[in-house]
Amino acid sequence: MLKGKEFLEKIEKNIGKVIVGKENIIKMLTVCLIADGHVLLEDVPGTGKTKLAKALSRSIDLDYSRIQFTPDLLPGDITGLNIYNRKENEFELRKGPVFTNILLADEINRATPRTQAGLLECMEERQVTIDGETYGLKKPFFVIATENPIETAGTFPLPEAQLDRFMMKLSMGLPTEKEEIDILKMYMTDDPLLTLESVTDEEELLNLREEAKKVTVHEDILKYMTEIVDATRSLDGVVMGVSPRGLINLLKCVKAAAYLNGRDFATPDDVKEVAVNVLAHRVITGYGNTGKNSDLIENIIKETKVPTEVFS
Repeated sequence: MLKGKEFLEKIEKNIGKVIVGKENIIKMLTVCLIADGHVLLEDVPGTGKTKLAKALSRSIDLDYSRIQFTPDLLPGDITGLNIYNRKENEFELRKGPVFTNILLADEINRATPRTQAGLLECMEERQVTIDGETYGLKKPFFVIATENPIETAGTFPLPEAQLDRFMMKLSMGLPTEKEEIDILKMYMTDDPLLTLESVTDEEELLNLREEAKKVTVHEDILKYMTEIVDATRSLDGVVMGVSPRGLINLLKCVKAAAYLNGRDFATPDDVKEVAVNVLAHRVITGYGNTGKNSDLIENIIKETKVPTEVFS
């Protein structure tokens, strides 16, 4: 299982030429990529979300597309349209930007709910239906969506059903003073993204995905995850806890994290490593609750008994 660890090290080192001090974010993105999920990045503009997505696609030599979401964006602008070709006297498909490997959905909450829903089938089913005909998407298909948590004017909050489609919700966070100095030095003469080369390819990624599925998860670990998820449904002030889809996504991420950590079996530490990012955005709290969802999940993890079997 060292292949997974070596793969992660290659990705982290390569993206580190463009992004400074975000090793944990890079690892969580890689976990989602191996687990065949999607990521929602919530942060203020200028923290490197777009560069991170581009650097990831270049590191693995994958196709990349970007959509700037706006209030006048239509579902057909995302999926594509059948256009009448007068010369050939027939309709032909003009594929939209979803026909790619890595899709950056920039400021996704600026589009209307109808347009946001245009991504649902793509994200969940890995397919697009246009005028009654279904088209499969490329493998891998990985959505990195961004939203600005500060500016709310002209935005449409993501519905719970769409939030649940994102395997993880992450935040880049602002860099430290030392990291900002390193950023200035890195970008002193030119943008390092322009010369970034790939360190792996699509074939290796798909092979690693299949290997990660073989990671063993002990029954006590399954019970541990179930207890954490079940606890989110009975908290005071919580309107809706984590769904069964969230539990399945947690399992996928735990297996991917264990694989990238160089093991063929999962441990409670793998669960703790990914649980907050996988579960927090799926918890819906009432209006009177002012606490952070991440704090709720962390408290549940602290209070849940950790299994102590020999998991290997």
